[in-house]
Formats: sequence, structure tokens, C-alpha cells
Amino acid sequence: MTRLLRSLSIGSLLASAAAAQAPSAPGDVCARTRAAHAPDLHCIDLVPAPDFPQAAGAVEMRRIPSPFGTTVTADGRHVWNLRLHLRGLPAPATLGATAFVAWAATPTFDQVVKLGVVREGTIDASRIALNTFFVLVSAERDTTVAERQGRLVLRGMSPSSVMRPADFTALPPRTVEQASHQHGATGADTGWVMPPMHPAVPSMIPGLEALRPDVAPFRAGRGVRIDSLPAPRPRQLVELKDGDTLRLEATMVRRTIAGRSFAAYAFNGQWPGPLVSVTRASTITVRFTNRIDMPTTVHWHGIRLDNRFDGVPHLTQEPVEPGGTFHYTVHFPDAGIYWYHPHHREDVQQDLGLYGNLLVRSDDPDFFGAAHREEVLMLDDFLVSDGVPVPYGAEGATHALMGRFGNQLLVNGEPRWTRTVRRGEVVRFYLTNAANARPFNLAIDGARMKLVGGDVGKLEREAWVESVVLAPAERWIVDVRFERAGTAALLNRVQAIDHGRGVFFPEADTLGAITVLDDPATPDLGAAFQTLRTNAEVVREVEPLRARLASPPDRELVLTLRPTNLPFGLVQVLRLDTAFVNPVEWSGTMPMMDWLSTSRNVEWVLRDARTGRENMQLDWRFRRGELVRLRITNDRHTLHPMQHPIHIHGQRFLVLAQNGIPSENLVWKDTVMLPVGATAELLVEMSNPGRWMIHCHIAEHLESGMHGVFEVGR
Repeated sequence: MTRLLRSLSIGSLLASAAAAQAPSAPGDVCARTRAAHAPDLHCIDLVPAPDFPQAAGAVEMRRIPSPFGTTVTADGRHVWNLRLHLRGLPAPATLGATAFVAWAATPTFDQVVKLGVVREGTIDASRIALNTFFVLVSAERDTTVAERQGRLVLRGMSPSSVMRPADFTALPPRTVEQASHQHGATGADTGWVMPPMHPAVPSMIPGLEALRPDVAPFRAGRGVRIDSLPAPRPRQLVELKDGDTLRLEATMVRRTIAGRSFAAYAFNGQWPGPLVSVTRASTITVRFTNRIDMPTTVHWHGIRLDNRFDGVPHLTQEPVEPGGTFHYTVHFPDAGIYWYHPHHREDVQQDLGLYGNLLVRSDDPDFFGAAHREEVLMLDDFLVSDGVPVPYGAEGATHALMGRFGNQLLVNGEPRWTRTVRRGEVVRFYLTNAANARPFNLAIDGARMKLVGGDVGKLEREAWVESVVLAPAERWIVDVRFERAGTAALLNRVQAIDHGRGVFFPEADTLGAITVLDDPATPDLGAAFQTLRTNAEVVREVEPLRARLASPPDRELVLTLRPTNLPFGLVQVLRLDTAFVNPVEWSGTMPMMDWLSTSRNVEWVLRDARTGRENMQLDWRFRRGELVRLRITNDRHTLHPMQHPIHIHGQRFLVLAQNGIPSENLVWKDTVMLPVGATAELLVEMSNPGRWMIHCHIAEHLESGMHGVFEVGR
């Protein structure tokens, strides 16, 4: 170990980091790999040791195929397949060796992973799941060696290694008067409540503490006595048949979190709203009444319904004013789990409780495998400071850069979800992420999970998963068997970043607890649970469509950012911070920085890569029945890159590939998460005529312009 540390001198590490950050020159190995979507995030330049100047290499960090938008371990570490490109290696015998061996190691070398024997050319090595790591190539006498003993030939550092502690004292000073003149008033009389700092990242950037967003604060129920409002009721199941009518009201309620009460919203006085259960191919009427203090609409997320009833303000309908009504006709062509929510200032209304699930059952009793029971869970978070909600922006959304991350995590509207099951019981979980911005990495400790379905139905093949990644608006369906008596925790585990110190740290939140009784469940479904079914009808439908991956894209979108007039100090810190960008921002570790950005000074952009048209100027037109291959790239080179869950209204699509890696297990979807620097190849089935929206489902990004319209002709 000492020898290894000595061979990695500070000078060589700095040279490696500099090479990783340098622009790709002609002939540069990284530039010639397939990682062109974001080479600085997905490729490592290997630097030769001084004795081997002719040696060169690069390591591609390739996506591991997964149904999810990103592939992570159960504790949230990103997982990569490493592909090495090596050239100019000396003959091993000249070094007294028989072969070259590649290694990966953490910066402190507390973990060293043998990647395998390598040679000149291109070699696929082992997968890696380390936040920050070195890649080493050494000449070894024995290929079975478990630790590096031979001479070091090449070495490099992962892209995350460029993170360094931020020296905020080096920022040019600005007076409070200058800053506040540019970006909002100071003082306690503004009505703003500052968001609390993250408990693991308590420091604040000097000079920002006196600033406020450049919009007025908004709280629900102004002028209403909080104690006069009813408390929200638990969600109720509403089973409807074809032709039935649902009466749905958006109402004011009194919500209490951490002992403090405030005005919030609810559908039919329930948080979440009623769980609507229907059979596939049913049609229902929804008589909606708006009884809150804002205009609103209801969007039926993921449902391929008549365009007139899609609930998009100023596109398919005008907003329903307070006291107004609107009648929706909702047809359900696809079995699966869906949800409904506002599409007008959803950064406020959805966050304050206006959401509910739609469970569409197949008329095929064997659509899914056997289960003892079902649980429908809506995941959410909520931002409070001293027990009261941090206000929203009145004229526009706050938290425009990252989205509004909450500090109180909720399951079905409650901070602690509990259930009791029997030993051996198989439970089918329908999961929906209703949060404004937070992605979840969900696992059930001590229980095995089988992925069986996604946004719009079943996968080609059921699959075992360690955890389930849900971007905002995504849904997944898992079967879980509880084999041991005791308590199983429902966990969200991610790797957060302290941007000030430039380090990762694990973050785990217990969302709920499942008590497993020792009494055995009957009947015994163990054998059925152990079987991974292939859904032949899905395979027959999607397999011919894979060939479209070889054709050029019909449309190309670039996701990017246009900031204007952000606070000076914030801009400087963001510029420092983007030397490395985690593919997914899992946690709100910069609440003050994010709070100050608003839809007045941040514009998120969907840009047509061919025409340059942006957002509402996209002007896309398609024929009904057309299959459109859409390539989406998430621009890494912006002031603050973010992942984007892209939702396409009224249609369904397949994710054919991500980062150039073909998908191995397809499922029809309506929402896909694009990590920073990632590219996704979608095949969109334009089956539903009308004018439809495409947008980012981080609510604050939507409110900051990230939406466009396309038309499917009749």
C-alpha cells in the first residue's frame, strides 16, 4: 500500500486531473471514444508514468443497461461499465512481467478493485460503483495477483476527482446594498421565511444571507382563518365502472407538520386525493369544481385520452377560476398506474397536496403474477422552516435552478408510513413520485424486489432489482416478498454532495416501516415469486421497433439553461461548482442558493437542435400513427446543469438507448429522466391526435419555461 501511494505522487495526480479537464485535442483518446455526449463526465484520460511517455489511454464510463434513468446501487452510488482504450504499451517482458492489470481505487485506497488483465487496444473491464476513484494500469508478473505489486504504467482520476473545497473568501466582495439592489429586498419585512440549511451541510455562502428572491412571497389561504379549515382525511379508494361519474373538488385544508398548522390544498379533502380504480378501456366523467384561491386545471398524467381533456391551461382549456367548474371525459386505454395533478402553477398547487393516483386494472386476471395484496404509494417531500412552509413565489416560481427540494419526506401524505404483513407475503407496490424535484432511490431493507411494470404497463421481462429509481412523475411497479419476521424499513438512500467541501456523503431516510409477523401467509406464493416472467405480448409488440435505433433521429432536442441577472456571488460559486457535475442531483444540499433563483432570472430551455427554435416555438407536426425517433441531449455546459425528467403528453414511447447503450428490457413510458450530459433515444408512438405538451417535470423548470407543444394530425 505504501508503495502504491508513493507511486501516485501529488504531481502525477494533478497532471491527471489537468488532463481530465483539458479540452480534447485532435487525436485525443477520449475524443475518439463513443463518450461524445459529455466526455469530461464519462471519460478518463490516462496519464503515463514518467518512464513510459509513449503509453496512452482512456477509460469510458459506460452506462449499464437498466429500465431506470440512471443505474445506481441500493445506497445510491452510480454504477458504470469501464471500457479501456490503451496504446503504446511496452512489451510486458521488458518490465519483468507477464501482463498488464487494471485497478480501481478510492483516493484513500481503502477500497481497491481489480478490474482485470488488459492489453493494447480496447478492453471491457469490470463495472465500478465508487463515487471518486483512480484507475491504474500496472505490469504484473502474476495475473492472479490480488494487489498491485508491479510497476505503474498509466493512471487517471475519475471526473468527480476535480471537485475541490470552495474557497468562498476568494470571491470578489459585494456590499449588501449592491446585492439587494440587484436581487430583491433585505430585512424581515419582506414576508419571506428563509429555507433551513441542510443538516449535514450547515454552512452558507457569505453575502447571500441578506438576499431574497425577486418575487413576492405567496402563502395559500391568505385572509382565511387556519383553524376554520378542515384537516385533510386519509385517501379513500373510489372504484368506478365504465360510464360512471366522479365528483372531484380542489379544496382548502388545514395541514399540520411538526406541530405547526398551515393552509394547504386537497382533492375532495384528502391528501393524497382519492385513489381512483377503473378497468382498462373504461370511460368516466369527472365533474371538477375549483374551491381553492387560485385558478387551476386537472391533468391526467400518462393517460392517452381525448386532447380536449388533457388539462393544459391555454392549450386544451382555459384555467378553471375559483368557484368554477369543468367536466372531463377520461378514457383509459392502458392498464397500469397513473396520476392526476394540476397543470397551472403546479410548483405551488401540487406541492401543497393536489395529486392522486389512478389505478387502471387489466381485464386479464394473469396480467401480473400472483400477489397477496397491493399497496399504492405516492412519494413526496415538503419544505418547512420552523414548522411552516417556506413561501412560494407569487409572480413566478422560486427554486428555479434545482427545483424545490423538501426537508420532510412523505409517503401518501404522511411523514411515517407503516404496514403489517405476514411472513412470506407477496405485496405488489405501485410507486409514484409526486415530488416537485426530488428523485428517489427506493429500497425495502431485508426484502427482495422484483420489477414487473412501469409508466404504461409491463416490461418485456420481469427483473430483480436492488432499488427503484423514480424521477418526478415516474411510476414503477414492484412485487416484494417478506421472507423473515421482524421489521423491514422503506428507505430512500442516495449519495449527496457537499458542494462547499467538494465531497460525497451518504444520505438515508426511513420513509416507513413494515412489521412482518411470524405467521405464514397463505397461500404460499414463493414459487411464483421466484419466477421471472417473460411477457410475450410485450416482446412481440416492441421487438420489431428496436431496429429503429439504427436509423437517424427524426427530431433532436437539447436541454439547456439561460440565466439572467442572478446574484453575483451565486453566479461565481456556480461557475466553480460546475467543474464536475453529478449526473443526478439527489438532495437539496444548497437550499439558500437554489431558493434565490426564480423564473424571472432563470429560463430552462428545450431547443430544437436543427432549427434553433425553443420552448413554445418548437412547431413540431406529425401524422397520426407515425413512429418518431427523438434524440434528447442534456447539455452539460451550462451554469448549473440538472437532470430533467421529460414528460410527453398524450402518447407513449420506448427508451431505445441511453448514452449510446441499447436498452435490453423495454417498457412503454411517458416520462424519462435525462441525467446531466446524457443522451436518450426515444421512439414515440404518435397515436393520439391533438396539440400536446412536452416538458420537464421538475415543477420549477416547467414554470421557468421548459415546455413546448407538438401537434399530431387527425
